[in-house]
Amino acid sequence: MGLVGTPYRYGGNTVDGGFDCSGLIAYVYRESAGLPTPRTVAQLAGFGQPVPRNELRTGDLVVFGGGRPTHAGIYVGEKRFVHAPSTGGEVRLDRLDGLYWSRQRMDVRRP
Repeated sequence: MGLVGTPYRYGGNTVDGGFDCSGLIAYVYRESAGLPTPRTVAQLAGFGQPVPRNELRTGDLVVFGGGRPTHAGIYVGEKRFVHAPSTGGEVRLDRLDGLYWSRQRMDVRRP
């Protein structure tokens, strides 16, 4: 949550340089749990164990795009997730039940 506001940068994986979505996940898991994670969204889609959506808990990965994953974030509770959304943006919180994200195919992974 303390990274909200950090600039987006494609390929980024540091606080000073900015983050893309998988770089943000790699940084958070490495710094908070000492756990290495895959570096791409496609690899994150197969990382850890699949979890039914109704069993989502804080720290789980939310991976969007189904068969061709395009984006990922970290669930933080209360139907919210933190992610690095796009070029020109910044790390932010969004709601899974919001208009855009509720329409996206989503898988849940638990490292």
